[in-house]
Amino acid sequence: MEELQLRVSIEPLTDLDVEPLAALAREIWYAHYPAIIGIAQIEYMLAQRYDCETVRAELRQGGFWWDKLTVGKEMAGFASYFLTQVAGEMKLDKLYVHPRDPRQGYGGMMVARACEVARGQGCSRLALSVNKSNRGAIAAYLKHGFSVVAGVVKDIGGGFVMDDYLMEKSVMGDGLRKV
Repeated sequence: MEELQLRVSIEPLTDLDVEPLAALAREIWYAHYPAIIGIAQIEYMLAQRYDCETVRAELRQGGFWWDKLTVGKEMAGFASYFLTQVAGEMKLDKLYVHPRDPRQGYGGMMVARACEVARGQGCSRLALSVNKSNRGAIAAYLKHGFSVVAGVVKDIGGGFVMDDYLMEKSVMGDGLRKV
């Protein structure tokens, strides 16, 4: 029996996508982060980062991008990135793919999209932060050309910290396929 090939697309997030995005973020975070940061920090960070009004404000803000990954007719992932205060730098702030869709190349497609936007904005590098205990994500970022440049512990309020690696990659001629 031949497998049905699903249509995969990466498109800008719209206002109508905000509630489904928040629900997807919750599902992904609860599938992935309990052993890394715990439930209390998950709740704190979801409220901070995926509040519908916060996301809508970012959608209206210049220098900030949100994309959704659609597989078939279902949102299966998302990414957001923005121009930093450092000349030539864009930060990949969020990149998530639902755990039901592992190792399909979707994360790489979203990295490629962020690199394309970064180049279009005159940036030479894409930076990100990733939890030091998030081994799968670190391996994926290394695979896609990122390098660890520093470690940082950042107080995010509420009695929580982020213990991250800072990673970056050049977006000039990186050879990633365009989406």
